[in-house]
Amino acid sequence: MKLLRYGPAGCEQPGLLDCHGNIRSLAGHVSDIAGAALAPEQLDALRQLDPQKLPLVEGAPRLGPPVAGVGNVIAIGLNYPGHGAQYEIPSEPIIFSKHTGAICGPNDPIIIPPGASKVDWEVELALVIGQCAKRVSAEASQKCVAGYMLANDLSERDFQSERGGQFIKGKSCENFCPLGPWLVTADEIPDPQAIKLWLDVNGRRVQDDSTANMIFPVRELVSYVSQFMVLLPGDVIITGTPPGVGMTRGWYLRAGDEIELGGAGLGAQRQRVIDAAES
Repeated sequence: MKLLRYGPAGCEQPGLLDCHGNIRSLAGHVSDIAGAALAPEQLDALRQLDPQKLPLVEGAPRLGPPVAGVGNVIAIGLNYPGHGAQYEIPSEPIIFSKHTGAICGPNDPIIIPPGASKVDWEVELALVIGQCAKRVSAEASQKCVAGYMLANDLSERDFQSERGGQFIKGKSCENFCPLGPWLVTADEIPDPQAIKLWLDVNGRRVQDDSTANMIFPVRELVSYVSQFMVLLPGDVIITGTPPGVGMTRGWYLRAGDEIELGGAGLGAQRQRVIDAAES
């Protein structure tokens, strides 16, 4: 299934994408795509529905983040060879977090915050936890994953690296975590290590890689993170970005830029970069 949320920011409704690319309403079947609704038995119940019998959502409504009420966004750094040419390949996953206030819809604008000069792009595979993961093994970790989605882990490199060294400051600005367009349930992604990821800035391809090249694959990441914290339903892990970010190219996003990014089977995002004064 491809689960989604549509409507004005803060008032999104749950839905799914049918086989024809139409949005169907899940109102009356689930209150939202969040928390307990991501449990295996709840997802199984939604799979029993006939999408063609669900109400058709007319027009082209705004898409919100596919998951509501996210408690934690856990991020993984330097998880592809060549992402940070100045860094050695880490011996263990590098973990940091993004404030949940950065979460937005897949096509919402990217807002350059006041004082920013180095806003950077990062296409990533994100996973959503469906059931509690507490010190799980790599072998058992996959049963804890409800599904996968696309993420843009936007970063303000000056805030991140030159303002006291705390990653979260450069990762958590408004609209710095576009998610979606939809959550693809895990049964439709048999191998999360075989997903092509790409990102274009103003029509120029700047990232083009595959999750096959992750240093630490999904199963190991879920297991590793769960050794240090209890992962709860609705928590999101973004798994690192391939080479090609602005930091290594020596140029960054400016107002008026257009970004498009995608992942095989995960859909695409399209974002326009604006100044905070426009938001």
